[in-house]
Amino acid sequence: MTHRHDLSAVEWEFAQPLLPVSLRGRKRLDDRRVLNGIVWKFHTGVARRDVPERYGPWATLHTRFRRWAMNGTFDRMLRAAQAKADAAGDVEWVVSVDSTVVRAHQHASGPITSWATGLQLEADPHLAATPEHPAHDPRAGRSDGRPGPARQSRRPPAFDREA
Repeated sequence: MTHRHDLSAVEWEFAQPLLPVSLRGRKRLDDRRVLNGIVWKFHTGVARRDVPERYGPWATLHTRFRRWAMNGTFDRMLRAAQAKADAAGDVEWVVSVDSTVVRAHQHASGPITSWATGLQLEADPHLAATPEHPAHDPRAGRSDGRPGPARQSRRPPAFDREA
């Protein structure tokens, strides 16, 4: 009995010679059954563990999918399908490139800050520092000229004591 997402006989005849053949180890699960399970999983978009039991254990499907993806089996299938469709004249190799450019306004990114110091830099020329009005630097002291608070040590107090 074939199900909705299962490969047809023509599709299976196309895919079968492209699948790798395992000659060692124990007899493995039927490749058609596993490939149908992989196709079903991607057609429906369900989680691996929710694949019906008629396709075999979900772990087998995942292992075989991963193995075939890594050894290039799916790439070979895609290239063969493209070559077959191209030979039949079913594919037009026209490429459409969109050259639209979208730009954000210069103020859309927020304030400019210096990553190293964490200080907000003056982006507006009207707010730039002048000799009469220097830019405020919290490390340099208060804006009225008085010295700022002493820097706190970053070390825990136990490290400040001599042994």
